[in-house]
Amino acid sequence: MTDQDGWEDIPVCRGVRGATVAAENTRESIIEATKELLAEMIDVNGINAEDVGSAIFTTTVDLNAEYPALAARMLGWMDVPLLCGHEMNVPGSLKQTVRVLIHWNTVTPQKDIQHIYINGAEVLRPDQALKSSRFTNEEEKQA
Repeated sequence: MTDQDGWEDIPVCRGVRGATVAAENTRESIIEATKELLAEMIDVNGINAEDVGSAIFTTTVDLNAEYPALAARMLGWMDVPLLCGHEMNVPGSLKQTVRVLIHWNTVTPQKDIQHIYINGAEVLRPDQALKSSRFTNEEEKQA
């Protein structure tokens, strides 16, 4: 496909961010929260595993019962390089938080990528919170 300037649409690496809050520091809670976050990021942006270059997962230091990257493996990301680490322990920061940065090879413009903040993590990026919602106000009224 060629755009109006004659350039081919060549995929570039884009960052897709997301965050969620786990209910507690258990394996099940970390995996459940991370799977929900990834599913939303995948669904909203149309991400295919074969287009993911890598993903970095971080947790706050109070979450250590499981690697959040395991959730990506459970969703079929077997060939995607994954890395886990802890966030900086900043006083007063949001607790029990899982963050992810997906490096996605796509032709989607950066301005059209939706970053997802759910389950209390909306406070990290209030400017992204409305875009993260599955329903617009009109859709909620019709439901």
